[in-house]
Amino acid sequence: MSRITAAITGVAGYVPEGVITNADLEKMVDTNDEWIRTRTGISERRYIKDPKKATSDMGAEAVKLLLEKTKTDPKDVELIVCATISGDYVFPDTGALICDKTGCTNAYGLEVRAACSGFLFALSTGVRFIESGAHKKVIVVGADCMSRIVDYQDRSTCIIFGDGAGAVMLEPSVEGFGVQDVLLKSDGSGYNYLHMKAGGSAFPATHETVDAREHYIFQDGQPVFRMAVRGMSNVITELLDRNHLEKSDLDWLVPHQANIRIIQSIGEFLNFPAEKVMVNIQKYGNTTAGTIPLCLWEYEPQLKKGDKLILTAFGGGFTWGAIYLTWAY
Repeated sequence: MSRITAAITGVAGYVPEGVITNADLEKMVDTNDEWIRTRTGISERRYIKDPKKATSDMGAEAVKLLLEKTKTDPKDVELIVCATISGDYVFPDTGALICDKTGCTNAYGLEVRAACSGFLFALSTGVRFIESGAHKKVIVVGADCMSRIVDYQDRSTCIIFGDGAGAVMLEPSVEGFGVQDVLLKSDGSGYNYLHMKAGGSAFPATHETVDAREHYIFQDGQPVFRMAVRGMSNVITELLDRNHLEKSDLDWLVPHQANIRIIQSIGEFLNFPAEKVMVNIQKYGNTTAGTIPLCLWEYEPQLKKGDKLILTAFGGGFTWGAIYLTWAY
């Protein structure tokens, strides 16, 4: 019997219509367009205008488009795994809300919180359900509404993040296409450098935490930059080695869209051609769990069946990893 692999059989993305340009940010904090572009590569980022909409709404829009593209009956979907750090609520689960909003009434939802690496962790989770034979149709969503947890008085973070969502369909393959190998890492001591302090059980919401602006993202940029480059470069190298691949064997590198300098540093470390590195940070900024599926969505027309891809990310906490897959369509 042929080995079952979990293949991506469709991809879709959604970004809200609201746009925050660098010129807009110049009016909010002490910054300018050149400073932002040269340090981050970002020209604009999207945000949800409607205060009644949230992360699950973006995820649901991406899933609806995915169902339409793949001609999938919502009732055939068995599981939706949603990666996010900006879920609508502490509970219920954002994945469950997406199931409800998309008519996937036979599916159950899971929420994965691994910050910017969340899509990789969620994809790995979905892969295991397919490989085990437990499910035949699994949707993996990466979605974040970062505009709701960014401090627009902090110029070091508000210039980076945006809102967006992407989704992929996972189905069994007996042709050998799909996810070939997964390498995930975490180091909780990274909390000190990248976190949102308040809102959990360690620091519940109080007047004091709100006044201290502790419900927003905190990032110590330089240590995070160094650790991100080292972490992603190391897992890519290890993944290549244990799969007996040369850098030249890869067709595409799909890095988390954190910062153009990080993306360029990884490409230079690997001596990988820039034209084969997926980049859309200039339009959307860092959408956290949404960046990798949004890249796959935008570059989908350039992908060919059998292409070898490595997805890689680094996130707060710290979390990081890489996934090697072959494109299935």
